[in-house]
Amino acid sequence: QVQLVESGGGLVQAGGSLRLSCAASGSSYAMGWFRQAPGKEREFVAGINWSGSSTFYADSVKGRFTISRDNAKNTVSLQMNSLKPEDTAVYYCATSTIATTRRDFYDYWGQGTQVTVSS
Repeated sequence: QVQLVESGGGLVQAGGSLRLSCAASGSSYAMGWFRQAPGKEREFVAGINWSGSSTFYADSVKGRFTISRDNAKNTVSLQMNSLKPEDTAVYYCATSTIATTRRDFYDYWGQGTQVTVSS
């Protein structure tokens, strides 16, 4: 059983930055960040393999967001720069046995943290 707790969400103006963190208890493998805006499907944002040697992003955030992890602290972070109003969503971290963009491969999820970007 893995428990995930996100933190770091909030309200920011367009063009600003936020850093999300996810603390994992128990073993975690590949990690991913997803987001869900009101009335929309939960979508993949960024992923990282267990060692941190491989990262991958949705096209909509490439070049603006950076995922990283610290296995000694069992945490994964998402640095979000140049935020846009369309980045507004609840952000979730999740863990999977393989590094993938597919939501159905992720077994454990956090409760989510709200990110709101004002224009």
